[in-house]
Amino acid sequence: MYKNDIQKMMYHPGMAINQDIDVICLRTYIVNVYFVVLEPRKWVLIDTGLVFSANRILQAAKDLFGENCPPEAIILTHGHFDHVGSVKKLAEYWDAPVYAHELETPYLTGGDYPPPDPTVGGGLMARMAAIYPYHGINIKNHLVKLPDNGQLPFMPGWRWIYTPGHTIGHISLFRESDRFLIAGDAITTVKQESALAVFSQYKKLHGPPAYFTINWETAWDSVRYLASFKPHIAATGHGIPMGGGMLAQQLDDLVKHFKTMAVPEHGRFVKQ
Repeated sequence: MYKNDIQKMMYHPGMAINQDIDVICLRTYIVNVYFVVLEPRKWVLIDTGLVFSANRILQAAKDLFGENCPPEAIILTHGHFDHVGSVKKLAEYWDAPVYAHELETPYLTGGDYPPPDPTVGGGLMARMAAIYPYHGINIKNHLVKLPDNGQLPFMPGWRWIYTPGHTIGHISLFRESDRFLIAGDAITTVKQESALAVFSQYKKLHGPPAYFTINWETAWDSVRYLASFKPHIAATGHGIPMGGGMLAQQLDDLVKHFKTMAVPEHGRFVKQ
């Protein structure tokens, strides 16, 4: 799937499924989740949105795959509240395994993240970070560590890539055959700190959401690493998927100018 298919990739209720498209995006309020279709009734869910997104995800899964068709697995890019909000309910409903990087395990078995920093990034979404949940969840009965070799369970042709910085155990997913990248929050295609940008979904490549990013040097390393794969499409946790020449140019700019484009001038984690 290449740039002409990006808008087709966006899922909405009632959309006819194009058989050539096997990654389907569902926007749940401020964050995206992804359905990776393996066979007509075999699929994997990437991330789970906010805590009140479960019913919408369940309905989308029913529309896409029919009744009584749970995913082979749920894979988490990381454990922030907007990516794992519905994971417990969905994992229990489907009795599905949940895969994550082992370094995210503390936050998926009850431990807390560092609190977000509402002073960075500017914009209403950043200022509201003071009220964003940062307490960990506990899904230890469903949680499975990702294989060390980079392979993704049930997803032949895909691999997971370690892309820390936004969180210590953040991962992205990549398929070499068509250079398809599911980037989580390692990069975004919307300025997530700005309520206006989030509302309009104005498309421009950005670094990870600033208010939750704990290590900016490592985040920059991860962007460089993702750029080395030369993705044709980037499907991100926030914003509309981007591809083609626009992605190539903006990813190159982000790599070169990360400090001025992404890193806040001041903030709790900027000097750490």
